[in-house]
Amino acid sequence: MQNKVQQAALISGIGILVMVLTVPVAEFVIFPELIDYNNAESTFNSITENRGLFTTGIFLHLITLICDVIVAWSLYLFLRPVHKDFSLLVALFRIVFAGITLAALLNLLSVLNLTQNSEYLTAFDGSFHSKVLLFIKNFNLQWNFAFAFFSIYLILLGVLVYKANYVPKIFGILLLIAGSGYLINTLRVFFFPTIAMDYLMITYFGELLFMLWLLIKGWRVKVFDT
Repeated sequence: MQNKVQQAALISGIGILVMVLTVPVAEFVIFPELIDYNNAESTFNSITENRGLFTTGIFLHLITLICDVIVAWSLYLFLRPVHKDFSLLVALFRIVFAGITLAALLNLLSVLNLTQNSEYLTAFDGSFHSKVLLFIKNFNLQWNFAFAFFSIYLILLGVLVYKANYVPKIFGILLLIAGSGYLINTLRVFFFPTIAMDYLMITYFGELLFMLWLLIKGWRVKVFDT
């Protein structure tokens, strides 16, 4: 069991690291370069002219989803000695998050389809460009909805990590704070969309610090009976 827990810690750390490298590239580099939420025609033209770049952004999200499933499984194994059933519940919340995100990602495939087939221009008339932007906005809204499950996942994960006597309790607290930050921001998107809460991003670093611990020390932990 000792070796399995250590291996699970390393796999979890690597999986989170990959996600840290993929999502920001898609969301903060690629998509902002192509999407203008105030100009549907400009967005359509940018994606049409840079279809390969847009496709790369989609597949970066797909890689992230695969890592989500792997991390859900590996953290389940890592924390199973604390409480098997509770660890499974925590993993399921991340799986649900990944499932909803995958459904949201299908909107971007619809965008890709529309920009690849020029015959749709006549079918949709003047609303064609707006349809493309609508699919992109649907993706963002559905992805934000998925973060309600991710928020609960992080909060539950924080509780589980805090109970683990082979993990420093500070990481449990940091994950609780990160989950609360995600939850507040998710609720803001749906109930208070005009209120800016960029400062909440600082709470997200809890998961990154936990990732660093998994990569540096987690794979060398000694598991004791809880």
